[in-house]
Amino acid sequence: MSRAVHVIGGGLAGSEAAWQLARAGVAVVLHEMRPERGTEAHVSDRLAELVCSNSFRSDDAQNNAVGLLHEEMRRCGSLIMASADANKVPAGGALAVDREAFAAAVQNALENESLITVERGEIGGLPPEDWKSVIVATGPLTSPGLAEAILSLTGEDALAFFDAIAPIVHRDSIDFSTAWFQSRYDKGDGKDYVNCPLNAAQYEAFIAALIDGEKTEFKDWEQNTPYFEGCLPIEIMAVRGLDALRFGPMKPVGLTDPRTGTRAHAVVQLRQDNALGTLWNMVGFQTKLKHGEQTRIFRMIPGLQDASFARLGGLHRNTFLNSPRLLDRTLRLKAEPRLRFAGQITGVEGYVESAAVGLLAGRFAAADAHSQAIAAPPETTALGALLAHITGGADADIFQPMNVNFGLFPPLANRVKKKERKAAMSARALADIEPWLADRSAAAAE
Repeated sequence: MSRAVHVIGGGLAGSEAAWQLARAGVAVVLHEMRPERGTEAHVSDRLAELVCSNSFRSDDAQNNAVGLLHEEMRRCGSLIMASADANKVPAGGALAVDREAFAAAVQNALENESLITVERGEIGGLPPEDWKSVIVATGPLTSPGLAEAILSLTGEDALAFFDAIAPIVHRDSIDFSTAWFQSRYDKGDGKDYVNCPLNAAQYEAFIAALIDGEKTEFKDWEQNTPYFEGCLPIEIMAVRGLDALRFGPMKPVGLTDPRTGTRAHAVVQLRQDNALGTLWNMVGFQTKLKHGEQTRIFRMIPGLQDASFARLGGLHRNTFLNSPRLLDRTLRLKAEPRLRFAGQITGVEGYVESAAVGLLAGRFAAADAHSQAIAAPPETTALGALLAHITGGADADIFQPMNVNFGLFPPLANRVKKKERKAAMSARALADIEPWLADRSAAAAE
């Protein structure tokens, strides 16, 4: 099937890219190395498995850039967003999903699409020469053979950082005589999170335990790998100052302890992780503590003293390309244009951003397959702003992973009050995405 587009990697980006290609009438071979070769983070061989949080973050399309990206992707016919919407669980103003049902929905859709062939097995080096169109969406856990082949082709050193995974707690092990249900500022249904309060003494003892707890040891080649600032292990945040966590994931603002009617000194929040409501994710509690230490230290949290953990935290290394230097505006590798890249390997951070780049790569590859020109989405849109950043807007000398945010968007043409600026940018984006969606034969991207 050498004339098909080959998509390497069955995560969010690869799954979305394959779907977009098939929707455009292009045959696809989707290659996934699991279960033949596992990874340090995955626990199954399902396509689109979520390995960290179950949250797609804010779903507010008017005032939040990731919520805007959600809406743009929905308008593009995104499989990832349709599956997330169909399998969401309560999470206030966020979009969170039942991770198993979500992955099952994505996999079922792909396996039942006649234009998509799923092949299991590792691509251990550069794809064969007769694969004329390839999307590499292998994510942060690219197999060593393929990673080495890409590096030898580009002549660039890959950048790398550690990404940490938060623990998941069984709901029936939470003590609700201490913990309570409430969303911050009563958003969403008002009771979408479990809250565990700490007073000042409990908080200080917890911070001390985090700092002193035994950590996972790094291998020699991992010693100088930086963390991504948006996903720091909780014990790394703790050493930055006594109050660092109280102004981060343990902030108590917008929450009232029903036992006292007052705000606690600090609060640990848990978010529903599956549709049944039996599993709850410790929000912002990604960690590199050893498993025994996690159990001991996290049971110091009031309400979690008898916690039973469905999954403990972990740590894995993420790798990504210096995309501003290596990729063109349609995500092709400048050194070998038959190869496109998508997802986290391009230097975007987050589930939604990864899937969004997969969506774009799929659309660009589909246009090539039909010998059609297609422009990049306008930079005033979330899709376009993210694409522009990773393919040239970022400084290649200091390139780091990036979530979508309004700082990536061009300024508004007219002066708008600060409190109205995000809504105005969102309105502009949704107006500008429509002509791009309608014009599949627009001028070729620069």
